[in-house]
Amino acid sequence: MKKNLNEIRKNLPVTGDTVSAIMRQPVVLPPDFQVNEAIERIRQVGLPDANMNHCYVVGEDYTLLGMVSLRALLVTRGGVHLKEVMAHPFVTLQPEDDQELAAQLMQEYDLLELPVVDGDNCLTGVVTADDAMAVLQEEATEDMERMAAMMPSEKPYLESSVVRMFGSRIPWLLLLMLSAAFTGGIIAHFEDALAAQVALTAFIPMLMDTGGNCGSQSSVTVIRGLSLGEVAFSDWFRVLWKETRVSTLCALVLAVVNFLRLLLMTGVGSAVALTVSLTLAVTVVLSDLVGGLLPILAKRLGFDPAVMASPLITTVVDALSLIVYFRLASCLLGI
Repeated sequence: MKKNLNEIRKNLPVTGDTVSAIMRQPVVLPPDFQVNEAIERIRQVGLPDANMNHCYVVGEDYTLLGMVSLRALLVTRGGVHLKEVMAHPFVTLQPEDDQELAAQLMQEYDLLELPVVDGDNCLTGVVTADDAMAVLQEEATEDMERMAAMMPSEKPYLESSVVRMFGSRIPWLLLLMLSAAFTGGIIAHFEDALAAQVALTAFIPMLMDTGGNCGSQSSVTVIRGLSLGEVAFSDWFRVLWKETRVSTLCALVLAVVNFLRLLLMTGVGSAVALTVSLTLAVTVVLSDLVGGLLPILAKRLGFDPAVMASPLITTVVDALSLIVYFRLASCLLGI
């Protein structure tokens, strides 16, 4: 062969999140090899990884021609040429592709390994299911940390130093603390309204908590869909329409139950109960829409959708619920 696989690979850019960082060196064979020659070659060089079950048929310039499984080699007569038994891969990866794409394609097409080719269709490596599982585990861990308002950590919990853990948590805590000052400013702005209807103050935590919970539910569902490739930016209207219907049903149930609870168990007037319940309904709908659409927007802008999870969405929803609450109170209670 005119080219050497190592020469091809060394010219590829290797970055932490691309396929080139995790691909392995495959077993390559020429198309004119007979099956018995291929088996003998495998005995001589061995398999680079126990999870590999294919050999790759390439031309003199390492152009990928096809692939043949070890099972096919074992059940085919020894005198048959590889070009007669090889299969053509219908899915390939590029070295610069994201590692998550490799995991998604393996899951979608139920594959155990994928060949990696460059722009000239020259074979540069192979990614196995074991590599893909490691990527998924790492990405899931990062998503969990971001959804908990933490910077991702590359070390296990017990091996991480106190300083490193402090550094991963404090930036988000500072940001969320400062953003909470915005909601405090909204409450201060409507201080006169609260003074006129002191009973309204008691329901603020319930409204904010319910809105935050609803936003978290929709955001987690959409983030999962984005991670698995089930949702794309082009699906934003479908997500909007679905979350509108789901949130409307949730809002109706919560508002009715809350209205009856306030009348029967708290002794507040019907006007106050109606104000709180209507605010609850509007908050639930807005929270679901915010939680469903913000991760899609983040993905479109090139950010990790998990950044838009619980803490940040909760802050946005808190502000919206307070504004709706006091506006409705001004209209319905005349304050």
